[in-house]
Amino acid sequence: MSEKRPRHGNGADQAGASAAALASGRITDALREAILSGRLKAGSRVRQEELAEEFGISRIPVREALRRLESEGLMILVPNSGAWVSKLDRAECIEIYKVRERLEPLAISESTVRLASETIERMEDLAIQIERSDDPDTFLRLDREFHLLSYEGANMPHLTQMIHRFWNSTQQYRRAFTATAGQAGMAAVHHEHRLIVDALQRRDAEQSALVLYGHIRRTRLILEKHPEIFD
Repeated sequence: MSEKRPRHGNGADQAGASAAALASGRITDALREAILSGRLKAGSRVRQEELAEEFGISRIPVREALRRLESEGLMILVPNSGAWVSKLDRAECIEIYKVRERLEPLAISESTVRLASETIERMEDLAIQIERSDDPDTFLRLDREFHLLSYEGANMPHLTQMIHRFWNSTQQYRRAFTATAGQAGMAAVHHEHRLIVDALQRRDAEQSALVLYGHIRRTRLILEKHPEIFD
């Protein structure tokens, strides 16, 4: 009876797949950060061969990274053509903001009574920092932290995942908002942040959801008044 020899191929294949997944994750994170920070502009072309060379890997993990970013709404992939950072689109902007107007008030209302006091204190500090800063990149970073912290008590992972995706896909619109809102618009933002913190401190779920609904809706209405940002 012949002795069965162990198969070594499976282990090698698994190691290769694991390495490819890690490489794809690194590229995904790097590109996402570049898009959200504004270093990669809307409409910019992203070349697979250049990324593969930069990271010292094959194109397979690069393609997987681009597909992930497409699923997040950050990239557009055109078969037999290439990949581009998503452009500003008025219809998309209006649709996503209207969805956010419903989803995020639900998240904050569920979160209000369970949100840790330390988290609310951090949000209060962030609101002050946001108000004192006049740098758009600082605003975008702190404002994102402020709002995503407010949902941490919701304990609704599927809802939270959707919200994070929409925040990523609307980052370009938020950046455009900072350039068009003006002094009065930003003053309203700061006031609404204070109202959100106050509602959370009082554990008033209905009020926190109501203020947040108006906060998101007002941003949409301001963006709608500036069609030139979508050209």
